[in-house]
Amino acid sequence: MAILLLRLAGPMQSWGNQSRFSNRDTALEPSKSGIIGLLCSALGIPRDEFSLQSGSKPAWPGLKDLRELKMGVRIDYPGRVERDYQTSGGFHLQKDRGYGVPVADGTSKRTVTSDRFYLADAVFLVALQGDLKLINYLFYALQFPNWQIYLGRKSYVPSCPVWLRDGILPEENDLKKALESYPYLCPGRKNLPDILRLEIETDYGYGDKVKPDQPESFSIAERSYSLRSVVTFYIERRLLPVTQEGICTFLG
Repeated sequence: MAILLLRLAGPMQSWGNQSRFSNRDTALEPSKSGIIGLLCSALGIPRDEFSLQSGSKPAWPGLKDLRELKMGVRIDYPGRVERDYQTSGGFHLQKDRGYGVPVADGTSKRTVTSDRFYLADAVFLVALQGDLKLINYLFYALQFPNWQIYLGRKSYVPSCPVWLRDGILPEENDLKKALESYPYLCPGRKNLPDILRLEIETDYGYGDKVKPDQPESFSIAERSYSLRSVVTFYIERRLLPVTQEGICTFLG
């Protein structure tokens, strides 16, 4: 087993767990479905992962392989929750009646408004535990992604590379230890938190929290998720190793 570390930093991130229709929420930390979606983008896996395959076995790691990864998150900088007000299907001219979002009975079209919440200026360290061969494959894909990598929504791009130069821990299999042993990602910021929260995935039923973000299918017609358990820990920021500038692990 091995561990892959990811740095998630950007002006906007959104990790919805219960988003429905016009109200799109965000969790306060990355969801597992969002991280696996990010990996799928890097690998070039379509939503219907078998749609481009000539045989029964995909040429890439499939969703089944990725969902078996165990995940841990360290919240280095929580950011703040903001709301983005959006409209879809609006029109400016009275004669422009053909543009808009159809209503349920199909008799007319209208403008739809939505509240989309996001995290502003947040920074996370994510750890993924899995087979070393798969970890190496993912590390390469993140450096040379097939599709655009984004932080929960397609318009929310990272402000720095997701992959870390020293992000593979080939002989480590303890997610908590990996997160507690890596330097703080943004020591140059102001008003830093003294206590950092960690969320570590554990066997179902053994955590202190249950999350509905274990992806079963990303297919638009059959999108589904199951539950997973996480346990929460806390660590003092001052106990983390000193940041090494040469490895480029920090943000200004």
